[in-house]
Amino acid sequence: MQQQQSQKRDLRRMIFGFALMTLGAAISAVQVAVFMIPAEVVPGGVSSVAVILNALIGTPVGLVILLGNIPIQYFGARMLGGWRTVAGTIYVVAAYSIGVEVLNYFDVGGVSDDRLLNALFGGAVGGISGGLIYSAGATLGGTSTLARILQDRTGTPMSSTFLYTDTIFIALAALVFGWESALYAVVALVINGVATDYVLEGPSVIRTATIITNHPDEISAMVIRDLNRTVTAWQAEGMYAHQPRAVLFVTISRAEAGRLKDKVIAIDPGAFLVIGQGHAAYGEGFRRIRREIDL
Repeated sequence: MQQQQSQKRDLRRMIFGFALMTLGAAISAVQVAVFMIPAEVVPGGVSSVAVILNALIGTPVGLVILLGNIPIQYFGARMLGGWRTVAGTIYVVAAYSIGVEVLNYFDVGGVSDDRLLNALFGGAVGGISGGLIYSAGATLGGTSTLARILQDRTGTPMSSTFLYTDTIFIALAALVFGWESALYAVVALVINGVATDYVLEGPSVIRTATIITNHPDEISAMVIRDLNRTVTAWQAEGMYAHQPRAVLFVTISRAEAGRLKDKVIAIDPGAFLVIGQGHAAYGEGFRRIRREIDL
């Protein structure tokens, strides 16, 4: 019985994951076909090559994306442990390529003649799609797969790999479309990264507070009673006076930061309080911890 329930959960997770990947691929196709191609702004990665070749010799964008990913995904499967590791990415690439070609066939692109608007909205739409796809455990392929291989083999951060590859593609775009187009591509990539982080991590709605005080029991009781939050405490030593001090750590919502500060000062005017910013908190009183989607 327990095994059947586990299989049902795994099936639901797999279906949900493919739904996210399908939606993300469709949104990525909208980004390229509606915003980037008409404005001659490259989206980054293999898609940049596809857009550039389309402008130079008229090759289909979706077809070039698909063909360009075949050797990359084969290489990825060899280097990352088998086809299972890139199966989701292959599905996304295929759906994304088909989506771009369908949208181009019906000529749905060009909602604005303003390049800046296209770069801004194209970057935002691309970031949303990327967040959905990454949360499903896949990528858009191309340089994302290469970056993962380099990270796995050499320890190079993926962000550094993207910086190098995108710089190359933007430089190529500058030669074809001009430097103004390259600058708009940079804007789109920055917005894309911000939007992706927002989708993956959510808005910055939590605060973390570190409190150094001589009244740990009173402050802890206040936090538990008035803010309904738990507190973690440990003993430390102030290195200036070499006196023992208690350190408290508490996670609160953004709206509770002001209340916490006022109440801490009221109990211990000499307390040292640092309030930091966080993206998300998981566990009691915050988001429920969920298992990652495994495809």
